Amino acid sequence: MTLDRLLPPAVTALIAARCAAALWLERLNRRTVLAHAGQVPEAFQKVMDEATYARSVQYTLAQARFSQVETTYDAVVLLVVLFSGVLPWGFGLFNHWLGGSAWAMAAFLCAVGIALSLPSLPLHWYDQFRLEARFGFNTTTQKLWWFDRLKGLLLGIALGYPLLVLVLKLVGWMGAWWWLWAWGALVVVQLLMLVLAPVLIMPLFNKFTPLPEGSLRQRLLRLAERTRFRARSIQVMDGSKRSRHSNAFFTGFGSFRKIVLFDTLIQQLAEPELEAVLAHEIGHYKKKHIPKMMVASALGSFAGFWLISLLAQQAWFYHGFGFEPGSIVPALLLFGLLAGVVTFWFSPLAHWWSRRYEYQADAYAAEVMQEPHSLVGALRKLNEKNLSNLTPHPLYSGFYYSHPTLLEREHALVGG
Repeated sequence: MTLDRLLPPAVTALIAARCAAALWLERLNRRTVLAHAGQVPEAFQKVMDEATYARSVQYTLAQARFSQVETTYDAVVLLVVLFSGVLPWGFGLFNHWLGGSAWAMAAFLCAVGIALSLPSLPLHWYDQFRLEARFGFNTTTQKLWWFDRLKGLLLGIALGYPLLVLVLKLVGWMGAWWWLWAWGALVVVQLLMLVLAPVLIMPLFNKFTPLPEGSLRQRLLRLAERTRFRARSIQVMDGSKRSRHSNAFFTGFGSFRKIVLFDTLIQQLAEPELEAVLAHEIGHYKKKHIPKMMVASALGSFAGFWLISLLAQQAWFYHGFGFEPGSIVPALLLFGLLAGVVTFWFSPLAHWWSRRYEYQADAYAAEVMQEPHSLVGALRKLNEKNLSNLTPHPLYSGFYYSHPTLLEREHALVGG
């Protein structure tokens, strides 16, 4: 059997394996959660009362059921898209009506991206307005939710379309080394977004206001001063208009850097706990975690573009999905659709690396605060307010958790 005939069953097997593994992990995690569902485990009796713990269990189980449906649905949609012939048909239609220019082919890729986002809309809507609402997290309105989708779509086209045109132009300009130049262009755009996103993009979705004068502002400014963390401002983001979940982060680059606190976070934590959370975020900066992760991301995209350049030279790869060789566009499209099927198996390694950084940032925060208890208190409250799963199965957390569990972080901070 030739490679082009082997490809469809091989890809189907990969998609099925990824789907089966995800469903098995959900079942494994569900059994672990149910095993601890009778009463609050002794280790968490200071974190949640019985009523809140019972709600966290129900929230975790509801998320698991929804995730199983979503995983199965996404796998079926992907298989239909890949092997129904709709992609070669659409590609031929664009070629016939608009020609094969970079502008037309970039439009084709954008159109496919938009079309592929439509089947998942009902699931995302249900997640927001049924599942999240049932547990008291949703605060957004139908109008705002749909407006967010529209703004995200228009922003994606405004940013993605010119980049796709440039990549396709580079294929013609640079010959065999197009992929190296395309990778360089992508890295430049990503670096540029570090500067532009906080100034131009994030305000399109949320309102940012300076943290009012008062004891909290003075406390956080003193923290920034003693850690030599320079930031243009400390701002509050109106996260509560969409969800009761909370977060804190810093964004921007150089003199554009700013500290951002969700308004929900300010409502949930005491001032020393907020200071500890910010110290944790500063720890990521001081330990150079962000640039290290950006380098890793750049290396990943480098490998991706190189692999696309190789696949674009293989006639069997095109024929296996119903395309004719000759254009880079199908290779770009197919790689984008299938990348997640492969990278899923590497997620435990990526999450191990991420959790290692979280431990380091926790340790930095405890050192700066000269005690670990403020951060421990913040973590406990955040887990309580977010109804977090306190007892995930280790394999499940390895595949899905970029942060250590609450118990793991407490043990690292205070021992026990």
